[in-house]
Amino acid sequence: MSALLSPPPWKPSSVVPQPRKWTVHEFDRLGSLGCFEGRRAFLLDGVILEQGPMDPPHATGLALVDAALRAIFGVGWLLCVQTPLHLDPFNNPMPDLAVVPGGPRDYATVHPTVAALVVEVSDSTLHTDLTAKAERYATAGIADYWVLDLNGRVLHVLRDPQPLPAGLGATAYRTHLILGPGDSVAPLAAPAAALLVADLLP
Repeated sequence: MSALLSPPPWKPSSVVPQPRKWTVHEFDRLGSLGCFEGRRAFLLDGVILEQGPMDPPHATGLALVDAALRAIFGVGWLLCVQTPLHLDPFNNPMPDLAVVPGGPRDYATVHPTVAALVVEVSDSTLHTDLTAKAERYATAGIADYWVLDLNGRVLHVLRDPQPLPAGLGATAYRTHLILGPGDSVAPLAAPAAALLVADLLP
């Protein structure tokens, strides 16, 4: 005797599960709730990523860059160290240092969205800093982007963001200089203030 199989009472869904994209405001809210306490999280294209713990060379390099730029940028500029920079609704890369226009009270209710200079101090994150983060900064129109490579003991200076050929939907830096310890560089926003790369390296 054979049994008839009844069709299931439901139809298989044709909807494929998709990763959840977090917005910068949701990401910041998670941070304010303590979800990233003791962790170095950032947001790229709606994906929450995490860096490893900061080692002493990274902390020293960041302190040296901070001190050098504070000597250059005075009234009318704010130096933000590892704080939010909302490039767009889905990107908050939490740069090591960003020089933004204005003062602290200008950002009492909103995070900065533009910067005259962004600096990343890189030991284990060089590839990400020179690719994924560079593309996001270029797309956001950040004209001056530096990556201090602690392992290679060089400073990457990326400038002149330009859209890539039609259809790619991305922007990249047209100029990429690699400066050694004996070279000097001046921020685009302070062209008369040259810094020696050696003074930024631990």
